[in-house]
Amino acid sequence: MANTKSAIKAARKTERLTLRNRATKTRLKTLKKKLSVAAAGEDAAAAKAAAAAYVSAMDKATKSGVVHKNAASRAKAHVSKIVFAK
Repeated sequence: MANTKSAIKAARKTERLTLRNRATKTRLKTLKKKLSVAAAGEDAAAAKAAAAAYVSAMDKATKSGVVHKNAASRAKAHVSKIVFAK
């Protein structure tokens, strides 16, 4: 357990940020699953819409520091490769 006032505050902050990071990562995983389902189907418009939603969420996660910018760039490159290969 934290002994100092600053350590107690840091522990509170860590809990709050952990919850935010977990929610963001879960949302990214869900959007990626939806994208893979849409990409496997025949509808190109649905795949592009799912890709746009995933890329947007990835950019927001990068901006808030949940995902590293290079990891986000790599993920977006994979998405564009999948979607625009059709």
